[in-house]
This record gives sequence, C-alpha cells and structure tokens, in this order.
Amino acid sequence: MHMYTKHSAVKLFGTVFLMLCLAVSTAMAQPQKTRVEVAFVLDTTGSMSGLIEGAKKKIWSMANTIVDQNPDADIYVGLVGYRDIGDEYVTKLFPLTTDIQQIYGELLTFRADGGGDTPESVNEALDQAVTKLGWSDSKQVNASRIIFLVGDAPPHMNYKQDRKYPVVVGEAVQKGIIVNTVQCGDMKSTMRVWKEIAKLGKGEYMLIPQDGGQVLVIETPYDITIREIQIRINKTVIPYGSIHQQRQISEKAKMYEAAPAPASADMASYVNKSGKGAKAVTGRGDLVADSKTDPAILQNLKPEELPEELRAMSSKEREHYLAEQAREREELTHKLAEQVTLRDGYIKAKAAEMEAVVPADSFDVNVSNALKKQIK
Repeated sequence: MHMYTKHSAVKLFGTVFLMLCLAVSTAMAQPQKTRVEVAFVLDTTGSMSGLIEGAKKKIWSMANTIVDQNPDADIYVGLVGYRDIGDEYVTKLFPLTTDIQQIYGELLTFRADGGGDTPESVNEALDQAVTKLGWSDSKQVNASRIIFLVGDAPPHMNYKQDRKYPVVVGEAVQKGIIVNTVQCGDMKSTMRVWKEIAKLGKGEYMLIPQDGGQVLVIETPYDITIREIQIRINKTVIPYGSIHQQRQISEKAKMYEAAPAPASADMASYVNKSGKGAKAVTGRGDLVADSKTDPAILQNLKPEELPEELRAMSSKEREHYLAEQAREREELTHKLAEQVTLRDGYIKAKAAEMEAVVPADSFDVNVSNALKKQIK
C-alpha cells in the first residue's frame, strides 16, 4: 500500500509538472498585448500659438495613426506644457492615460502666452516627461515609448536646480523611451540642441515652420453623418461614480458637438476603432461600456453613484434601462463603423491625390511619419 501511494504520487507529480510546462510554453507562445505610450513636451509660450491651434485640430488624426499601426495595442498619451520661470507656470503635467479625451480637453485649454525671450525651461520639462508621466517598465511590459519635444527656443543651461538634458535623455534611453525633437522656426541655437537631443535619444530631428506648417484637414462626405451618429451614441452614455466623474463623462460626450465636423469625425473614428464598438467616450465612467467588462457593476453601485434618473428606479428597471441603452448603442456603432470605413477610404485616396501639393513639413505629417516608423 505504501509503495503504491508513493508510485502514484510520483506519477501525479510528473503529470502536473508536464501540464505546468505545457501551460507556460503556451502562454509564452501567445503574443503579449502591446502598449503604445506617446508623450508631447510642448512649448506653450506666445510664439507657439499657430502650432498649438494646429495640434488641437490634428491630435485625433495622430491618435488614429497609432491605432491604425497597431489596432490591438493599449494606447496611452501624456502631455507636458512648458514655459519659463516668471511666466504663469513653468510646467503643466498630464500623465500617460488611455483617456485621450481627457488629454484633448486639457489641450483645448492651452493658450500660447508668456515667453518673449529665450531660452525656456526645456530641461525641467524633459525631466518631468521622463520621470513623472508614469511610463511602463521596459523589463516587464512590451511597449513602444515615444516622446516628442516640440519648441522653438533652447534650454536654460544656467538653472542650478535643473537636471540637464544629456543626463535626462540618457535616463530615457535606459527606460526604453525614444526622444524625438520637433523644431519650430530656424533659430540656430535651438537647432544645435534639438539635433543633439534627438541623437542622444535615438529619435528623429524634425524642422518645421514657426507656425507648425500647413495642417492638412480633409473634409469628407461622411463627416456630418458620423457626427450625427456619434451624438446619438452619446445619448446612450450613463455616467456613474462620484459627482466629479459623472460631470467629466458628460463633458466628454459634449466634445463632439463643440468640435468642427472633421475633428469630431476623427475623434469618433478613434473611439470606435480603439474601443471596438463598446465605448462612446474614452476612460472609465460610462456604465454601458464598463458593464461589458464587469457585468455586476450595476448591482455594486451605491444609489448616490448613479445619475439622477436611475436613482428612482427599481433594480429591475435599472437593468432593463441599461440593457436598452446597450442595445441601441450596438445598433448605432454598427452604422458608425460602416461610415468610418468609408471615410478612411476617402481620406486615404484624397491624401494620395494631395501628396504632391501639400508641404511635408507640417507638424502632424512629421509626427505621424515618425510614429509609423517607431511603433513596434
């Protein structure tokens, strides 16, 4: 009996060990879901007004470039706005997030102001971008990590409190972050430093006009329809959580109505493709989208975490209402996906026609081309 038990135990251990090896090898054979992390370090002094306004129009187009390059990736975007000591602020920091509508909302608040002299607080802005934005660990996560430093003036090298750019960029490379530079205008002192930073950061140096260059906005026959469908989808949004979170979600839903038709169509295209149809807004806080991944979420919410119209309902009525909103969204997102596909084809054909006449030195074209090369 004792020998039989020992033999069985050995046999059982061998079986378990083989199963474990098989599970590990299967997991290793499956490709990891990748991340794409992109941060813009943007000079927001008065001389940058043209570029900032162009960036507001094209951020969703650039986001679509990312999702088109890697449709299955989790996409994170961060932002550092900078000026100089003595201005309204030295830096404004917005960490990496998948909630790109939040970043877009912050970008909309940027106004080019201050400055009037050179240099600027480039070293501090770069330092915060590398150390404070929340990059993933290069040893644990398969990700593309990319910074775009955008400005027209060189850094102060006499600020004693700053870590200087050679040290900071060296740390970025160790973290697996590529550092690109985009120079606006042709200031010689900026050109020398921007080229050095791009070389140290294993990135690209790009020279564009002071105003950011001609921004190519292609209007399509599908923009208005996409916008109308998206506004109807937004009416299916059910905000939940804190009052602050509910307000944020409502504001995001209204972004489509405030933006020009081509920009709102770009936004809808990105949310549709990256959210795989379930999302109407980016980030958490919409009960319809979040219940897809957490079916029990409605039962676990406190009454005060629900919007006003749901608080007076019974549990059954809430479940029915949520199901109806989800059903309507599914129908609308199917229509939206068809329009987005038609729009993508139209833009691709139109861009090919206009390639010979549109300058290749605009901000959005340079950034999109760099992303295509650098995303894994």
